[in-house]
Amino acid sequence: MKQFFAKFSRTTWIIIGVIIAGLAVFIFTRSRGGTETIYQTTPLARGNLVASIGATGSVRARQSAVLAWQTSGIVEAVNVDVGAHVLHDDVLASLDKTSLNQSIILAEADLASAKRTLEDLRNSDTARAQALVAVGKAEKAYERAYNWRLELNGKIDITDTYLEFGIPKVRKYKGYASEQTIADADENLALTEAQLNDARRTYERLKNGADSTDIAAAEARVAAAQSTLNLVFISTPFDGTITQANPSVGDQISAGSVAFRVDDLSHLLLDLQVSEVDINSVFVGQNATLTFDAILGKQYAGKIVEVGQSGDTVQGVVSFTVTVELTDADELVKPGMTAAVTVVVEEVNDVVLIPNRAVRLVDGDRVVYKLVVGQPVEVKIKLGSSSDTSSVLVGGDLKEGDLIILNPPSRSGGPFGG
Repeated sequence: MKQFFAKFSRTTWIIIGVIIAGLAVFIFTRSRGGTETIYQTTPLARGNLVASIGATGSVRARQSAVLAWQTSGIVEAVNVDVGAHVLHDDVLASLDKTSLNQSIILAEADLASAKRTLEDLRNSDTARAQALVAVGKAEKAYERAYNWRLELNGKIDITDTYLEFGIPKVRKYKGYASEQTIADADENLALTEAQLNDARRTYERLKNGADSTDIAAAEARVAAAQSTLNLVFISTPFDGTITQANPSVGDQISAGSVAFRVDDLSHLLLDLQVSEVDINSVFVGQNATLTFDAILGKQYAGKIVEVGQSGDTVQGVVSFTVTVELTDADELVKPGMTAAVTVVVEEVNDVVLIPNRAVRLVDGDRVVYKLVVGQPVEVKIKLGSSSDTSSVLVGGDLKEGDLIILNPPSRSGGPFGG
């Protein structure tokens, strides 16, 4: 027997001893009626809480326009490349005039004529002077008709000279005028009075310059001719950056074909979809942080600039559009990139915090368990603002330093928020 035990080394005996000791502890524990629960705890303490919501969105420019040709022709000049910064109304490309429709070519002559007419209306005094002369002639004609009508009221012996179709005529009357003569005189008086009123109204319109209606009509003709001429060019509708450029000199293009895309990259935005549960925590001016899969190791800042006031329902889920503007975007950020956005909805400092994993729902109440002399004690609590990990304690029989159980007994009910 002694020789048998001598075969084992000292190390082997140590291993055998450890195994035997472990078995002994296991047997002893089982004999006492089962294992004792080991609670994970953390002391109740004060801290700062940052409540936030997360969403994803794609970057877009504040303004974006796809510019297409409005007529067919051959490209004569291309003035910009991708990446060029352009100003409002810059000409990006133009067509060879000889390749255009005849109506577009003639529009240049129409524009010159319309501009000349407009300039004459604005600067010439001829119309006002003519209107004043017409008033004078109408007043004299009315005066003659009026005096003639007075003469016909009694016995007359007169010779009257009048114009008929521009030819002087002489008429003589003696005795009393006939009813027909008086009726003709009345008609002539009414006509000359109406002509005088018309002349005066025309002069009133022109005495301070050209007729506004005539000017408006001339301006419309100028705008129409200019609009036709503009078909020859592609110009920018706002300040921005060329992000797509398709035409080359000599290309034969057709109406509707895309020429350029321009984006205002000075303001980059993201549209987020925020659930109805969180939307009332979101306000214009709140800060946001953004990260991009395409830009590793860098975080960007943003600010909420618009909060939608009506929700959209998709597959039974109601969400609201929230727009975030990047405040420190650089050349790495491009329209179309996807970003993960975190919006800080609330920040509170120096408050008592409860770990969310410690909170349970029991009969509709939120509770936590504190460890007292090795035993869990249920405490009803009230919570305020929450983040992903913690909530603010606003009510409950707890004090700083109490040991809060993070893994309370399973009989305590489901976890907070579960």
